[in-house]
Amino acid sequence: MPINPKDILKKYWGFSDFKESQEQVISAILDKKDVLALLPTGGGKSLCFQIPALSNDGICIVISPLIALIKNQVDNLKKKGIKALALTGGISQNEVIDLLDNCLYGNYKFLYLSPERLQQDIVKNRIQEMNVNLIAIDEAHCISQWGNDFRPSYLNCAVLRELAPEAPIIALTATATPLVASDIISNLNLEEPLIEKSSYARENIAFSVHWDEDKAYQLKEILSQTKQSAIVYVRTRRLTNQLSNQLLQQNISATFFHGGLNKKDKETRLQDWLNDKVQVMVATNAFGMGIDKPDVSTVIHYQIPDSIENYFQEAGRAGRNGETSKAIVLVNNTDENQLKKQFISGLPTVSFLKILYNKLNNYFQISFGESNTETHQLNLNEFCNAYKLNTFMVYNGLRVLDQNSVVALSESFSKKTSIQFIATKNQVFDYIDTYQKSALVIQTILRTYGGIFEYDTKINTWSIAKKINVPESNIVKTLEQLKKDEIITYNAQHNDIELVFLVPREDDRTINLFSKKVELLIEQKTKNIKAILGYLKNDKVCRSQQLLTYFGEKREKCGKCDVCTKKPDLALEILDLVKEAIGHQLKQKPQSSRELIKNVLYKEESIFIAIQSLLEEEKIEITATNEYKIVL
Repeated sequence: MPINPKDILKKYWGFSDFKESQEQVISAILDKKDVLALLPTGGGKSLCFQIPALSNDGICIVISPLIALIKNQVDNLKKKGIKALALTGGISQNEVIDLLDNCLYGNYKFLYLSPERLQQDIVKNRIQEMNVNLIAIDEAHCISQWGNDFRPSYLNCAVLRELAPEAPIIALTATATPLVASDIISNLNLEEPLIEKSSYARENIAFSVHWDEDKAYQLKEILSQTKQSAIVYVRTRRLTNQLSNQLLQQNISATFFHGGLNKKDKETRLQDWLNDKVQVMVATNAFGMGIDKPDVSTVIHYQIPDSIENYFQEAGRAGRNGETSKAIVLVNNTDENQLKKQFISGLPTVSFLKILYNKLNNYFQISFGESNTETHQLNLNEFCNAYKLNTFMVYNGLRVLDQNSVVALSESFSKKTSIQFIATKNQVFDYIDTYQKSALVIQTILRTYGGIFEYDTKINTWSIAKKINVPESNIVKTLEQLKKDEIITYNAQHNDIELVFLVPREDDRTINLFSKKVELLIEQKTKNIKAILGYLKNDKVCRSQQLLTYFGEKREKCGKCDVCTKKPDLALEILDLVKEAIGHQLKQKPQSSRELIKNVLYKEESIFIAIQSLLEEEKIEITATNEYKIVL
């Protein structure tokens, strides 16, 4: 006999009523219907599967993309006295079997899995034996090739329909365009699903875009004006550390978080932030998924996100308590080129994939039509050097070949060697004097990689070897000795990649099988970049309206974003006077925006408008030290 969902809500979560769409979703699941739930960040997605699973006998299988997200949800369920477990990494085969047996005989209500686990026969066999009452696919946009976070392993989720044919499926995501939603339904074989879409509008968030060459100064100014919790998103691990240290030097309480931290550091930093021991978390974009901190007042993107979907989901981590909050993107004139270089220029085209596949077969002397199932060792740098190919393009191209089952790459493929000097500079110089054989390697590393005393830095041992004309093995041997002598930390990854060819060699015909898919994906990635750049540059249309239109939703102006609250355009006569005053200052010497604000006797907003105008007219330019100077 099913238990009343509202009784469960009250018993375990202490609420009397459901939010918006939750009740309709739960009712559909209890009626054995499939559901696609498109709910905004903070919309209570997890309750949509947790409550119906608790209402019925049996166990709920939950697929989730991140270990941190899985751990957070399992821990929260356990705290409420609900039996839940997860198959995470680092578990032995015997332990996996024991945990799966617990699901069969231990009255567990939830089994959380990563999609990769669905490739294991033992997992699939045990699921078939379980009394599965519901299948939940969290972050379901990952299953769509049109979703920005497409993960090929998510395609494994479709097997759950065969393993537990009587169980309804709920797919949940916070960000999905109509194309992505259609792809989710198709890939999961959802049968006449209820499509429940709540409005994506976040009326308590004021969205804004700040254009300023001195982003570090703007960051400090914004965070100094609030004492409440904040998140600053960046794209690189190094920048999390760098910005966090800068904020600490400016007396702003901060820490940083990224995937390379050890488990203990992650837990400590997260708890310090959750418990308000530190105000600001500087993090890479995976941070925040599944983390319930409702009082985040400000989310700042220090670098341009790679899609509207990612931006909206990350910005939506502000103001989950309903209080007024801010989502700000800090942008300068060099960011656009960096974004295009990182996310578009490195995309392998069909023609490049054909060249790459041909060279790979030639490199390993595989003839046309031959099937070769050996495991090959590929040194990426040597291969690229032999055929004069761009390493970044080859790296991305190999990933595409792997995703389309042309080759299989070893799991260590995406890992790189990294080091950090832990000895002081004086100690390093003394070491060089004492151990002359290491001197050339150390000096080359110091000349090549900046910040290597402050940050764990990825290095290319093959490139270093080539620069000083020694075997790569000599570099590795030196690094191992430096680690032993406590001069550096050293996380080693050999440059050799294990690679297996999965199909017979047919050159162009092999690539042609998925060439249309590659072309469409490049087109979609390009559209994603154009959409986010369009959002940043459009200062005529309400920010909320722009974002919601992207997701197929129409709304009134928000009245609180930077566009809605913008003052009337500066009169041309005033603008000319401000530009003239700036020009007078810059004729004396190059100056930063802060110096201009101090020295030019006009409002700060007027000065920024004038600077932007002068840059567009190419009358001034920016120096490497973020100062403006007259173009001669």
